Amino acid sequence: MRITSKRRRGTLAAGTGAALLLTAACGQGGDADDGGGGQDAGGDGGQSTIRFSWWGSPERAEITNAAIAAFEEEHPDIDVEPEFTDFDAYFDRLSTSVAANDEPDVITMGGAYPREYGSRGVLLDFAEVSDIVDLSVYDEASLQNGYFDDAQFGIPTGVNSFGVVANPAVFEQAGVEMPDDDSWSWQDYADIATEISANTPDDIYGAEDPTQPDTLDLYADQHTGQGLYSEDGELAISAETVTEWFEYTTGLMESGAAPEASLSAELMGQPNPEQTLMGQGRAGLMFAWTNQLQAFADASGDELVMLRAPGETTQQEPGQWLQASQLYTISSRSEHPEAAAELVNFLTTSTAAADHIGSDRGVPAVAEIRAHLEPSLGPIQKVEFAYIDRVAELIDGDFVVGPPGSTESVPTLQRINESVLFGDTAPAEGGQQFVDDMNAAIAAGG
Repeated sequence: MRITSKRRRGTLAAGTGAALLLTAACGQGGDADDGGGGQDAGGDGGQSTIRFSWWGSPERAEITNAAIAAFEEEHPDIDVEPEFTDFDAYFDRLSTSVAANDEPDVITMGGAYPREYGSRGVLLDFAEVSDIVDLSVYDEASLQNGYFDDAQFGIPTGVNSFGVVANPAVFEQAGVEMPDDDSWSWQDYADIATEISANTPDDIYGAEDPTQPDTLDLYADQHTGQGLYSEDGELAISAETVTEWFEYTTGLMESGAAPEASLSAELMGQPNPEQTLMGQGRAGLMFAWTNQLQAFADASGDELVMLRAPGETTQQEPGQWLQASQLYTISSRSEHPEAAAELVNFLTTSTAAADHIGSDRGVPAVAEIRAHLEPSLGPIQKVEFAYIDRVAELIDGDFVVGPPGSTESVPTLQRINESVLFGDTAPAEGGQQFVDDMNAAIAAGG
């Protein structure tokens, strides 16, 4: 789930200012192989000790500690103290340490937390360590995840991207050609899904109901130039756009392209890939994230592919994005910001770190690191990496971190969507209800 939304600025040059302004100032960083900026990371010529926190499994801890050991070998003047816990306890622990002015030097972040802590002055602007962390080596769109309040507060650990998972076996069974995802429209998506449903057994569908905040955000951005939220922390999507979306999805259901309301309601929010239609090999198309592809392939037993979303070239502007799996941030109160920056740089741009971490924290946001890892990838991972390589060159726009209350978009949209599909709520009524309910949630969250 994503709780950020993109916004567009007036021109491409202005829209990419998040990366360009800082990139211009940081051309002296180390290359993607050695992870080094070369300056005295300790700041005083002596030994530095920094703390590095993350969440995850024991397996993640093992590979991360191996990467830390490689870093310490390259930087003998820096000692790294690892701190990790499970996700459920991580942010409570972080909140406590920040309140005590005792947060780690390098802090792994996710979701809306970077903006929360950055806006409170807890995080360092990477412009202050631009001679160590060279922003120009990262996929430009990936940096937008950590950019707000005119500062680069986070560096992506890796990225995922949203798009359409397609099952070529279902297309072949239906006798339908795979779409050209460089040119297909939302109408093409509906027509293809309808044709698949018509040419396959009754328990196979062209597409699953696509309604979720991510698809609504993408659809709105393509059609209006703005996604769910505005930069000033307000709901940006209009009731009219949500109404158009509900009219589109009810049309998918009525044509047979997507399942009947009862089945779609059963599938809504289904967390287990094997219980989705795609995971069962019973759908030709489904909106999902690249990091879900392996699970869907394992569940279905089929070779799946990723496609660009429909409408990317036929609407007002592209709407897809690169989503940072996590972000590395640095405490603004760190006594050794240069040493912390050296660690972040090493973890994200060094092949030595990549040999241990791989894609555990998302597909690397540095093209050179993706190329380094490619020979060791499995078939589905190769599809993911190739997709990220491709869309990284095509994505435009800036991120706006969702305001407090924005996480309510998931249950709110599911509830209203179910009512619309069953015919209890008209699309226009559902559109207005979503806007009203989300405005209330954001007001309460603030």
